[in-house]
Amino acid sequence: MNTRTEIIAVGSELLLGQIVNSNAQFLSEQLAKMGINVYYHTVVGDNAGRLKEAIEVAQKRSNVIIFTGGLGPTKDDLTKETIANVLGKELVYDEEALASIEQYFIRTKRTMSENNKKQALVLDGAHILKNDFGMAPGMAVEVEQKIYMLLPGPPSEMKPMFQNYGSKYFIQTLGIQEKIISRVLRYFGIGESQLETDIQDIIDEQLNPTVAPLAANGEVTLRLTAKHTDEMVANQMLDEVEQKINQRVGEFFYGYENTTLVEELFKLLIGKNKTLSAAESLTGGMFSEYMTGIDGASKAFKGSIITYTNEVKANILGVSEKTLETYGAVSSQCAKEMADQVRKMANSDIGVSFTGVAGPNSLEGHPVGTVYIGISAEGTDTQTFKFNFTGTRNGIRIRTVKYGCHHLIKLLSEE
Repeated sequence: MNTRTEIIAVGSELLLGQIVNSNAQFLSEQLAKMGINVYYHTVVGDNAGRLKEAIEVAQKRSNVIIFTGGLGPTKDDLTKETIANVLGKELVYDEEALASIEQYFIRTKRTMSENNKKQALVLDGAHILKNDFGMAPGMAVEVEQKIYMLLPGPPSEMKPMFQNYGSKYFIQTLGIQEKIISRVLRYFGIGESQLETDIQDIIDEQLNPTVAPLAANGEVTLRLTAKHTDEMVANQMLDEVEQKINQRVGEFFYGYENTTLVEELFKLLIGKNKTLSAAESLTGGMFSEYMTGIDGASKAFKGSIITYTNEVKANILGVSEKTLETYGAVSSQCAKEMADQVRKMANSDIGVSFTGVAGPNSLEGHPVGTVYIGISAEGTDTQTFKFNFTGTRNGIRIRTVKYGCHHLIKLLSEE
């Protein structure tokens, strides 16, 4: 079957912005890995008339329609009833689901109201998808060469149901043999447009694997996707493309999948048996928060000093008053001394410092976005890096932290 898939999320809370439609994102990712093409995402409220209209639109343009939500016991849970009406199907009790619901109320010593039985209703003749983490089963049914799959709304129920049962149904029903393997490459220190320019011919030439660039939070990711019946061959195809790409932009590559700069920095510190400390001015402890958010951070991160004023820079950290008077807090000289001093005070192998102007106003004659990062490492000359960032106050602080991680990673990688 040449699949044209539509995901219909049912729930007024989605339209009101009370919750994010994470189910559609999850399903799209899972379906893409299986080679099932998702063409449309639809969200509709808890209204039988509008849901019926959405189904009728989907029937004209899609041959696989997946629903999430609306399988519960309340009056506004109307997905099954509406689909049954559109398809001309009866709703019948699934005895296994009904018994499971009854046993739940016996175990919890609660009285089961009549509307809870509603959760055990399924479309007559449907393939049942077991709910291991809730009451309402899912189901799939094929009518007039169209597949309808109904999944619960809570992600804690929907995700395992699809992974354990829904995906297997599609593999068997659609006769899927090709495996789709994806790999995400992460880059920092290069803009999306520049990276895309550098590898444009690779992007244009690739049909299998495909190469798709994405930008997020000042970083660039490339998603490589290969199709093959043999997973090992698919991975070899990805290896070849990755190598070709990184021959051009490898200096900006830092990791795979969902890793972060701070996680990769921590891995390097542990691997090289190095310790780190920080002196933070404009970042106000943000770098330290990122570091201490990692399990076992104390194995590599000794601590930090937030030196938000010149008084603290001089009296606590030991930055010379002459440096502050002559060059100011927003200077490479101040960044150098901050990094040197915090490394000595913490007795760490590396010290990093952040000073600059996050905004909203200029400071010491420097425009908003002027940033200096210092890195002091035992046995080498202290380095300082100047940046001129744009954006919001918080955006400037986040980019400062990320660039600090980036340069620390480069330092440790070169050792």
